[in-house]
Amino acid sequence: MAFTRVWIPDPEDVWRAAEISRDYKEGEPVLHLKLEDETPLEYPIGPKSNPLPFLRNPDILVGENDLTALSYLHEPAVLHNLRVRFLESNHIYTYCGIVLVAINPYEQLQIYGEEVINAYSGQNMGDMDPHIFAVAEEAYKQMARDERNQSIIVSGESGAGKTVSAKYAMRFFATVGGSANDTNVEEKVLASSPIMEAIGNAKTTRNDNSSRFGKYIQIGFSRHYHIIGANMRTYLLEKSRVVFQAEDERNYHIFYQLCASASLPEFKDLSLTTAEDFTYTSLGENIFIEGVNDAEDFEKTREAFTLLGIKESSQINIFRVIASILHLGNIEICPERDGESCHVSVHDLHLKHFCRLLGVELQQMEHWLCHRKLATASETYVKTMSSKQAANARDALAKHIYARMFDWIVEHINMSLQTSSKQHSFIGVLDIYGFETFELNSFEQFCINYANEKLQQQFNSHVFKLEQEEYMKEQIPWTLIDFYDNQPCIDLIEARLGILDLLDEECKVPKGTDQNWAQKLYKQHGSSAHFQKPRMSNTSFIIIHFADKVEYQCEGFLEKNRDTVYEEQINILKASQFQLVADLFHDKDDPPPSKSSRVNVRAAKSVPKVPNKDHRKTVGHQFRSSLHLLMETLNATTPHYVRCIKPNDYKEAFSFDSRRAVQQLRACGVLETIRISAAGYPSRWTYPDFFNRYRVLMKKSDMMSSDKKLVCKNLLETLIKEPDMFQFGKTKIFFRAGQVAYLEKLRTDKFRAACIKIQTTVRGWLQRVRYRKIRKSAITLQRYGRGYLARRTGSVLLVTWNVIRRTVNVSLSLLQFLLHHKAMIIQRSVRGWLQRRKFRRARNAAIIIQCAFRRLRAKRQLKQLKIEARSAEHLKKLNTGMENKIVQLQRKMDDQSKEYKAQNEQLQMVNASLGSEVTKLQKQLEVIRGQQGDGGQLTSLQDELERLREELQEAQAERKRMEEEHSTEKLNLILGEEGGVRFCLGSELSCGRLSLSADGGGASQREESLQSELDAERQRYQNLLKEFSRLEQRYDNLKEELSLSKPGHRRNPSNQSSLESDSNYPSVSTSEVGDTEDSIQLVEEMGVEKAAMDISLFMKLQKRVRELEQERKRLQISVDKMEELAKRRGSEAKSPTSEQDTADLAYNSLKRQELESENKKLKNDLNELRKTVAERASQNSSSNELQDGYNLLLSQLKAANEELDARKEEVLILRTQILSTAQLQEKNQHIVSPQLVHCPAAEPGPDPGLTLCFKQQDWCYLNEDGELGLAYQGLKQVARLLEAQLQTQSRQHKDELEALHTQIELLKDDIEKKQEILNYTMSLSPEAQVEYSVQQEITRLTNDNLDLKELVEKLEKNERKLKKQLRIYMKKVQELEASQAAAVTGRSRPELSRQVTVQRKEKDFEGMLEYYKEDEALLIKTLITDVKPSTVSATVPCLPAYILFMCIRHADYINDDQKVESLLTSTINAIKKVLKKNNDDFEMTSFWLANTSRLLHCLKQYSGDEVFMTQNTAKQNEHCLKNFDLAEYRQVLSDLSIQIYQQLIKVAEGIIQPMIVSAMLESESIPSLAGVKPMGYRNRSSSMDTDAGGPTSYTLEALIRQLGQFHGTMRDHGLDPEIVGQVVRQLFHCINAVTLNNLLLRKDVCSWSTGMQLRYNTSQMEEWLRGNNLYQSKAAATLEPIIQAAQLLQVKKKTSQDAEAICSLCTALTMQQIVKILNLYTPLNEFEERVTVSFIRNIQNRLQERNDPPQLLVDTKHTFPVLFPYTPSALSLETLHIPASLGLDFLIRV
Repeated sequence: MAFTRVWIPDPEDVWRAAEISRDYKEGEPVLHLKLEDETPLEYPIGPKSNPLPFLRNPDILVGENDLTALSYLHEPAVLHNLRVRFLESNHIYTYCGIVLVAINPYEQLQIYGEEVINAYSGQNMGDMDPHIFAVAEEAYKQMARDERNQSIIVSGESGAGKTVSAKYAMRFFATVGGSANDTNVEEKVLASSPIMEAIGNAKTTRNDNSSRFGKYIQIGFSRHYHIIGANMRTYLLEKSRVVFQAEDERNYHIFYQLCASASLPEFKDLSLTTAEDFTYTSLGENIFIEGVNDAEDFEKTREAFTLLGIKESSQINIFRVIASILHLGNIEICPERDGESCHVSVHDLHLKHFCRLLGVELQQMEHWLCHRKLATASETYVKTMSSKQAANARDALAKHIYARMFDWIVEHINMSLQTSSKQHSFIGVLDIYGFETFELNSFEQFCINYANEKLQQQFNSHVFKLEQEEYMKEQIPWTLIDFYDNQPCIDLIEARLGILDLLDEECKVPKGTDQNWAQKLYKQHGSSAHFQKPRMSNTSFIIIHFADKVEYQCEGFLEKNRDTVYEEQINILKASQFQLVADLFHDKDDPPPSKSSRVNVRAAKSVPKVPNKDHRKTVGHQFRSSLHLLMETLNATTPHYVRCIKPNDYKEAFSFDSRRAVQQLRACGVLETIRISAAGYPSRWTYPDFFNRYRVLMKKSDMMSSDKKLVCKNLLETLIKEPDMFQFGKTKIFFRAGQVAYLEKLRTDKFRAACIKIQTTVRGWLQRVRYRKIRKSAITLQRYGRGYLARRTGSVLLVTWNVIRRTVNVSLSLLQFLLHHKAMIIQRSVRGWLQRRKFRRARNAAIIIQCAFRRLRAKRQLKQLKIEARSAEHLKKLNTGMENKIVQLQRKMDDQSKEYKAQNEQLQMVNASLGSEVTKLQKQLEVIRGQQGDGGQLTSLQDELERLREELQEAQAERKRMEEEHSTEKLNLILGEEGGVRFCLGSELSCGRLSLSADGGGASQREESLQSELDAERQRYQNLLKEFSRLEQRYDNLKEELSLSKPGHRRNPSNQSSLESDSNYPSVSTSEVGDTEDSIQLVEEMGVEKAAMDISLFMKLQKRVRELEQERKRLQISVDKMEELAKRRGSEAKSPTSEQDTADLAYNSLKRQELESENKKLKNDLNELRKTVAERASQNSSSNELQDGYNLLLSQLKAANEELDARKEEVLILRTQILSTAQLQEKNQHIVSPQLVHCPAAEPGPDPGLTLCFKQQDWCYLNEDGELGLAYQGLKQVARLLEAQLQTQSRQHKDELEALHTQIELLKDDIEKKQEILNYTMSLSPEAQVEYSVQQEITRLTNDNLDLKELVEKLEKNERKLKKQLRIYMKKVQELEASQAAAVTGRSRPELSRQVTVQRKEKDFEGMLEYYKEDEALLIKTLITDVKPSTVSATVPCLPAYILFMCIRHADYINDDQKVESLLTSTINAIKKVLKKNNDDFEMTSFWLANTSRLLHCLKQYSGDEVFMTQNTAKQNEHCLKNFDLAEYRQVLSDLSIQIYQQLIKVAEGIIQPMIVSAMLESESIPSLAGVKPMGYRNRSSSMDTDAGGPTSYTLEALIRQLGQFHGTMRDHGLDPEIVGQVVRQLFHCINAVTLNNLLLRKDVCSWSTGMQLRYNTSQMEEWLRGNNLYQSKAAATLEPIIQAAQLLQVKKKTSQDAEAICSLCTALTMQQIVKILNLYTPLNEFEERVTVSFIRNIQNRLQERNDPPQLLVDTKHTFPVLFPYTPSALSLETLHIPASLGLDFLIRV
């Protein structure tokens, strides 16, 4: 049973939770409670002393972002909500209506990075989790929307974090509203913080960096809401800290920073030592702060001074003044014996340092430190001071010097932050002290609490005003809300005859004392309700402030209010020799010293000097005036409140002291805000949200109604009987406190009843299912039992029946068997006979068929053999490969024959020796016979002879056998060589495969590492490009600003050079050098060692060049003489010979042009060969390889020369035939009267036959028609041609002879090498010889193969080059022929000139476009500047890129480097200007990204590089560029493409970024799934932009539709699919980053239903990727973090197994992100459970091993490195059609 939960007071925790254990009846004195630890408690109830306890809110409302969203609004609910958020969720910010409550965590949190600023920028205040950035964004947005100045008021106790909060607010403004130009005002504003902290902050017992002054910083904004300047006002600097610090406190930081840096060389002159040696810095007894390095902080302070423009000399003077204060505190004042006077020792070292540092006189300062001047009406007296008075005067001087120094620094900071631009609006940040109360409270606490009274009054009135506006806007009846008005307390302080007036009056009294002032206070204000007199003191008083009672001690009030400084000491400082010191103490109202009069007039009577007006103002009066000015400023702005809370007094991280927190909540007005809200209608719901939340309480008929407002009204009138508990507004429903909790209870009861109903139904269903299972099991058992019994009975019956049946069947079966046996015998005989007959028939048929088929096949084979026997090809096939084998066998047979001859000779010698021996034996035998006559010996000798003959025959047989074996072995060796080679090659191939497979794994790893390094390098390069584009933009902006700032006439930037912004583009140079001097220079560059082996080749090439140069000079002389001859003939009448000479002249001119072009090309080829030789010489080390390369290059050069000569002769013959044909056709017109012919004398020349001239009568005599002359001329030409051919053949013969000599030398070397190999082989064993010969053969074949491949590649390259040159020559010849034919036809047939022009236009289109130089601007304007993507969308994609490249091709074709450079430069500049003009147009940016990348691909595809030509067609390869290498321009276009890509991403992200949060997190993709929770004040209409109808809501369909538009636009523009995939991947990263960042910063969306919606939305995004074939673009992988976040919201979060599953699931999320989501997880109803703190700690412990980055949010500005893969176009340029709508009629198709 659920009991009502309440809050009861507790002395330790302030409030304690309990439950009512027994029903309470009205009037009972005791309420029976049960504490959380099950302890019973009887809580007394009284009508006045102890009212009923406060009710607790439902658990679903605990931990709300906004305290006003709580159903029960009271102090314990606020305190508990803050505690839960701070301790369990580590949330330091919480909204309380219009107030942001900030609790100091005493720990650095990663929630202030730039990515967090970007996440809060542009968001409504209630949409995100509470944050100081949300307040700053609200102020910035309202300033822009309402055109009204804003203020952010930051207040709190010392140590609560006011300064840090104000600093982060200013950082937000500096980031969001950064200056439009490069003045860096925002950096200066932030730089003022370390300076003000150094000179205005100190360590106190409560805070290590406590601000001891108040400041109000106004940040000025321009009309475009960019920061243009700032101004700072300070209030009530605690000057007393300069001369006194309590225990464990410090002076201002600047003193300790200066002492810590005293060892620096520039500070030696300050004579400083450690801070312990100075009185003013050692009173607190602890000069160090834990974790703070004063020396490092001092460096930051100096850097801030420099950034603000304060010169180094001024900084040194500031530090001199600060050091002088330390020395002043150490000056020892010695009392005299009388006690009424004192003195300072002249030898006091600190006094000397003080005077030296300030530049004042030592004697005067020493005198006036111990004396003072008294002025009366008639005279002036000098009076001595006691040591105590002198010490007070010294301390007052120190405080005054520091205060003036502080004001001077603030003034110069303001000067550096000022701007000349007009300020349109400002946002003020007030960092001021909060309400303070100590054991001893003095004048400073009085002023601080007075300021807080004024601020609290302004706060109360503003809250009351907002409540009133809300009610009036919703047309709710307005009832006066009683709120605390502290005006009486303020009047007590500042009204006439108030505390401040009485204090100032007492200060004016010559002998006024603190005691007299206290008595006046008691007398004047004793009856005031806010003033009390302490019982035990007559020198103190009590003021009842809005926060608490404070007792002030009157001692020191008058002295601090007067702030007395003796004028004599000030005058000494005014006379300082240092200008800065003198300026510090000169008042603004002091007139400058007069220099006009030099006469000193002595007054008759001494008149006392009137004190300065400022000196007469007391501190209290000045503070009251500045406070009034501050209040006027705040009242003129829209305030935003930040209340800083100090959670404990021990500076422990995330430790919460409830008593201290409640004290501050009461003091800062948070509870007053709660009370005002609770007095009216604190809970507010919009009608749709109320409908969605509480529709479970409605009837089905009500839910079908379209008028949701009426449905809500009917429901409330039914549920809540008291009409005063709610009100219906225009857009919202207003509830009294507790009514939302009541509705939540009804909703929970309805859900509980529904759950019980569901559980009842489910449990009944489960029981029915269980019953059916049991029944089914019983039936099954019964069925099996009955079956068993039936089977057993049936088996008995079956046995009986079987016996009977068996007896009957035996008799029947016997009879049947006999019949069956007889039938089988008959069937067997018949079937056998039938099968035998069938077999015989089949066998006979098969034999007949086989005979016929074999005969047919034999005939065909015979015919084929006859044909092959008669064919020579057959013999060739048989003998294929046998020739080499026969040659090898022949060689081996020769070797064997030689061996055979040698063995035969040896055998003959043996036979001869044996014959001689036999003869000798026969002689001996005869002698023996003759001597002895014995027959026995003869017989033995004959036997011996027979034995020797047998041995000889055996030797001969052995020899034959060995020869046969040798020949067999030789054949086997020849046949086995090929198999051995194959085996070796196969083994090597298998080894290679094994090595490749072994290296496969390592190669893949190396590939991955190289790919990652490539991506990183590409990312760095593209970041540099992005920085370059940003700097370029800055340059343009500065240039425009400079042009606008100059008065009078100024030059338009468009009139300047178009190359101004692109001066870094390289120019294309086509001049190449081919003279001998250049070759010598090349040798010098290469070095003598590298070029030594190339000198011979160089000399040959240079010799060839000199010969060509001589030939060119000779032809030039001949041409010049022919031109002179033509000039002489021009003065006479034309004749047939003049026409012939004209033709010769044209012929010679043509030949000269060709020779010049040939000479130029040869020079170029020579230079290329030189470079190739040089590179080959530097790369290779073997002289043989070099010699082979040189020979190869020489052969290529000779082949090129021969090819060119042959082509040249062909052209000349063709030209001669054309001229001859033209002369034969028009000979009648060319022959004139012999009388008109004159022949000049033949001039000597290199060729007399060329200048031979026939006389007139000789021509007539030979032939009247001139045919013989023409024949003679033709013979002359033929003779010249034959002579040229003869010379060519002679040169070829010489070259062939040289080649043969070279070949002979090479063969000699080869023979020597082979001889060495043969000798080595003969020394080896037979097995080793075979193996060695096989290895040598393999090596030879491999080398030959490599050489042949290299030769083929070089020949192919040379062939392509020569073909290019030949095409150029042929085109030039064709153009020249066409022009000459047109000229001849024009002279002879003028009427056909038009036909010639038409005929020329019919030439094939080569894919080039020609334009005139003056039309280049028009081309750029038409094709780039004025083009619209829609005009070319229906044509070929990337049409402008193709047209530009075709123009570049023509410029390359005509070899015009200036035209190429100008066109490319103008194109790049024009594209940049168009993109700058349309910097937010996605269509235009996509269009030019596609065209720029296509132009880049065209430059690669047609560059002629083999790498880019692999996918080209033959026609595309013919269109390659001929003359220029545009590789550098390709790099420029690549950089431009990257910049356009980055702009495209920026534009696309700017379009979709406002849609992401609404589409991914807020829209209900799955209807009725998302729940609605109660809203706080921040979701009210006053916090949102209601003028524009509220924030725009986007759905997921809208986001996907926008992505589809992006994809369609890029696809229509022809953007490469790879680039489209990279764009989509970047956009999906943006979607993931923005969605995840908002999820991490919004408590309201961290729920199970949001996880379900988010998972559905991501699946739809993935489906869109699949539908557009973009899933392979890695875009889906970028959604992995948000997918895992959605899964994290949906999984169970209870046990350790759940924690382990979460750790293994969320691999793409960091530990900080996982913990943040778990902390933010919010149940939407009572049936969900919160994530426990122990579970979150378990997750943290498990994830400690991860090395995750410390940042919480995802970087939304991260850009993946873009890669532009090479994608050649399949489009042929000659097929491209240019539409007439583009207006490019001035382009000429070539």
